[in-house]
Amino acid sequence: MTLLTIDESTCNRDGICAAVCPTGIIDFSKGEVPRLTDNAQEYCIACGHCVAVCPTASVSHEKMAADRCPPIRPELQLTADQCEQFLRSRRSIRRYKQEPVDRSKIQRIIEIASHAPSGHNSQSVQWRVIDNRPRIERLAATVIDWMRWMMGNQPEVAAALHMARAVERWEAGNDVILRGAPVLVAAHAPENDRTAPPACTIALAYMELAAVPMGLGACWAGYFWAASQGFPATVEALDLPSGHRCHGALMVGYPRFTYHRLPLRRQPEVSWWDER
Repeated sequence: MTLLTIDESTCNRDGICAAVCPTGIIDFSKGEVPRLTDNAQEYCIACGHCVAVCPTASVSHEKMAADRCPPIRPELQLTADQCEQFLRSRRSIRRYKQEPVDRSKIQRIIEIASHAPSGHNSQSVQWRVIDNRPRIERLAATVIDWMRWMMGNQPEVAAALHMARAVERWEAGNDVILRGAPVLVAAHAPENDRTAPPACTIALAYMELAAVPMGLGACWAGYFWAASQGFPATVEALDLPSGHRCHGALMVGYPRFTYHRLPLRRQPEVSWWDER
């Protein structure tokens, strides 16, 4: 199969595919069938825009035939009010039921998250899933060791992040690091991939939202992520592939409690560039 195949018998010859192509590798002249530029193979990022936008399913890419791409179902589109409530009702879950999460659910929300945007469509995000409680507890313990090191070696930073309080609560039997979550999911990628940090962050955000309709809740594991950036015990315990770096992590599980209202937030500070 060539890079793009266009069914001339159904093509509208409207040039929409050329208009949305981010790398400009589709040429279009009014009334003619679109065609690829000479350098198309070199610059195509396989984003699928051309396949997705074609109203007659006339465009197929070598990596995604039109008939394999599910159509958008209008009856599933959120209204503005539904979208607002869904996003505003998201909560960071820090109390979980002591109930294991079926791996098929984690797999599904990761697959949804894999559709998050990434720079140059790199799709570089990889996932480390830990659903073994003793291993999660060992990871949390390494973060406490990191905090103790920080308190001795970078006391100002430790004080700003309330690490002494976290250690105190840990020693009293309260896991304030990974919150007793049954699952920890870390997003990682090769450390020399410049697109990876934002790609991992966006994918984790997608994952956090995708968890909600499945009855799950999540919370960003900030202390854990910070320790994973260089504390040897945490890096070793996470055991990522050689040359990879963790760019964020989520605790995941079934929420222990139900929330009933939408908390208020500060009004956003917005400045508009008024010059016309």
